[in-house]
Order: sequence, then C-alpha cells, then structure tokens
Amino acid sequence: MLVLLSIFMSLPVLMVFFTEAPNAVAFINSAIFSLTLGVLGLILTRGHSRYLKPRSMFILTVGSWLLVSLFSALPFYFSNLNLSLTDALFESISGITTTGSTVLTGLDQTSPDILLWRSVLQWIGGIGIIGMFVAVLPFLGIGGMRLFTTESSEWTDKALPRMKTLGRGLMLVYITFSLVAVLTYWASGMTFFDALNHGLTSIATGGFSTSDQSMGKFDSNLILIEASVFMVLGALPFFLYVRELNGQHGVLWRDQQVRAFLLLVLVVASAMTLFRWFNEHGDPFSTFAHTLFNITSIITTTGYASQDYQLWGPFAFAAFFFLMFVGGCSGSTSGGMKIFRFQLSMMVLREQFKRLLHPRAVLTRNFNGRAVSDEIIASMIAYAFIFLVCLLVGTLALSLLGLDFITSLSGALTSLTNVGPGLGTIIGPAGTFQSLPDAAKWVLCLGMIAGRLELLSVLVVVSPGFWKG
Repeated sequence: MLVLLSIFMSLPVLMVFFTEAPNAVAFINSAIFSLTLGVLGLILTRGHSRYLKPRSMFILTVGSWLLVSLFSALPFYFSNLNLSLTDALFESISGITTTGSTVLTGLDQTSPDILLWRSVLQWIGGIGIIGMFVAVLPFLGIGGMRLFTTESSEWTDKALPRMKTLGRGLMLVYITFSLVAVLTYWASGMTFFDALNHGLTSIATGGFSTSDQSMGKFDSNLILIEASVFMVLGALPFFLYVRELNGQHGVLWRDQQVRAFLLLVLVVASAMTLFRWFNEHGDPFSTFAHTLFNITSIITTTGYASQDYQLWGPFAFAAFFFLMFVGGCSGSTSGGMKIFRFQLSMMVLREQFKRLLHPRAVLTRNFNGRAVSDEIIASMIAYAFIFLVCLLVGTLALSLLGLDFITSLSGALTSLTNVGPGLGTIIGPAGTFQSLPDAAKWVLCLGMIAGRLELLSVLVVVSPGFWKG
C-alpha cells in the first residue's frame, strides 16, 4: 500500500509540465519516504505466510487505513499551506475515507498540485472502499455484510484466483466510469483540470471540489444533472457491474437494494422539487436540477453542494438531516448506514406484525433470493445500536468542547456517515471545519475512520479481549 501510495504521490508533480506545482518538493520527499518504508516492509516480510485469519484481517483492515491516512497527510503538512499536523491529518482522513469535510478555504486560489492530490486521495479511497466491502467485510461478518458473501469473500486458496479476476473487473469498471465522468464534464464546459478533479471525486462519491462554491461555481443545470448520474453510479454495487460485464444481464436491476435506492432518490427529489416550486415559484427545470443534485449528493454521502440548502426552509433542513443517515448500496463507494440495513429492518418489522396476527405461522426471510439468517439480523441490529451509541458519544464530546448542538450533532453524524458537510452556520454547506478546535477535529477524525470501517471492526480491534490468547 505504501509503495502504491508513493506512485500516486508523484502525480501532482506532473503539474509542473502544464501549470505550476509549487509543492513539488513536498510531494517528492513524501513519495520517497513512503516508497522507502514500503520497500523495506516488503523485504522484511519476504517469505512469510500470506494466509490471513480473521484476527489478522481485522488488524490489516484497521491498520492499513490508519497508516495510509497518516502518510497521505505528509504532502499537506510539508506544503505551502502551513497546515498544522491536526489539519493535515484531518484533510487526509477526510480524503481517503471519501468524506469530503475540509479545513481549507480559498480553494479557488489554492495551488493545482494540492487540489489534484485531494481528488486523487478520494479516488484511491473509493476503490479501496469497494474492495473492502466486496472482499473483507463479508468475510468478517461485519454489520450484516455476510449477506453479500461471494467467492471473493472466502479467503482460501481456491477462491483467491477468482478474487483476483473480480478485482481486475472492479478496477476496469472504476477506471472506465472515472474517464467517462472526466470527459463528460470537460465536454459540458469545465476546464480539463476542473473536469479531472470532479470526475475523480464524483465516482468516488467524495465531494472535494476545486472551488469554495463547490459545483455552484459552474452555474450549469446540465453539469448538475450529469453529476447526479455519476454520483448514483458510484453509489450502486460495483460487483454487480462486473457481473453485468460477464454476461449476467439484468442482475443490477433485479437487485433489491438497487431498486430501493433509485426509488428513494427519485421520490425524495421529486417531493422536494414540488415543495420548493410551490414556495419559491422559480424555474421548474432549474429547481429540479439543483434539488436532485443536492439530494443525491447527501444520500450518496458525496457532499457536493450547488446551493445552501439550509435556506430552503425548515422542512428541507430536517429532511437533509435524516437523509444523512441513509447512504448508498453495499459494495459501492458510498458511506452511510446503507440501504440494505433499512430493508432488513423493515423485513423484521413486518415479521413481528405477522407474528402478532398469526403466532403459529412459519415465516421465512429472503433478500435477493437468499435466506437471511438470525446471525445476519443480529449483526445488523448490533451495528445499528453501535452506530447510535457512537453518534451519542460523538455529539456529547463535541458539545463538551464548546460547539453548539446543531454543529455537534450534525458534525458527529456527518463524520460517521462520511457525508462531508454538516448543518448550521459553521460546518454547513457554505462553511468549513477550519474554525473548530483541534480536539474537535480529532474526534471527527476518529468518527470518519470508524464510520468508513463499519464501526464494529474498529471496536473489535480496540477491545481488550481481541488481544488476549
């Protein structure tokens, strides 16, 4: 991972051939340092067994994200931005977890090499998240993820070749979508540099932009519609795209969580458009474009903004708060609680109603044609409970540090769900996290890492019982 990271660190240096790269030395030094330690690690572990047991997988999953976040912060720390260690690490973690929260202001005047590095970080994080959701978390049985167990989730010698095939397919789809997004934005009026950055962060559902105005900078309904489409593509299960490519046509549309996710986006966007049109009487198409874009951005946990949606009224304010919980599909680049967990919750609720009416009825649970065991339901309930506990603890911690209730609650929520912007005047879509105290930023960093790793994997590793025996 460190060797690959060092290669990506060299990309912003190439900006010197096209524009200016005042931080080239910072990137080169960071790349050399990461490459040296990466190669040293490869040499020291040469000849050791590659087979990983569940305990090792927990350590690898949590440790690798922490390590990559730390090394990714080096270019920020040594750049001309004069960031503190806390701010550099916050920006790095926000990038690699595709959260999109930022401590930077004046992005329109920020050097291109730093802007590109932010976008590259989110693109790296996006493919890392897909791989983690497809191969690692189902294997570990985290938060009901065992429901999506495939041959790639079985870490045996027999399954490893198939996992490599799936990995190549995922990379092909991810790179293709990214290229299409870049070219589409470029053809729609963005400069190539803006198109490159937004193309990378749209598919990664990251939300980093090249302007303080985010997507509002371009003042184009066409670009907003295009961005909505790309965010939705990034929020759908990538392993289903691979299955489509391999001839299993129709599996994407037949997937229950895909249909539920698309229906949710369309229904909520349509309802909010009607609400705004009746209250504001603006241009219907422009109203729809901005509403669809901002709704999609929040549901997919991307974090772009074209307008300050807090100004749309109390109903919109409340709606956006609850939409921050949702997230996209399992196996996508999105964060949040994931659509399938809400579907499983509704399944359990219907089952309880039926048991009240028919106590002796024999009921079965099925999701996408597969039986849902009590183990999966228990894991999902445990995840939901831990999520609410972490939200409570995060909110209280931020409040203890002097932040107001809206900032504390939405800050804790946006970090756990990896949405990006929060609510309120400080960290809302028109603000940044720069003015928060350092202690609050550390709390949010922990929230972003824990939320991206589905909470339970982090809590398992930090529990005393994990290290016994």
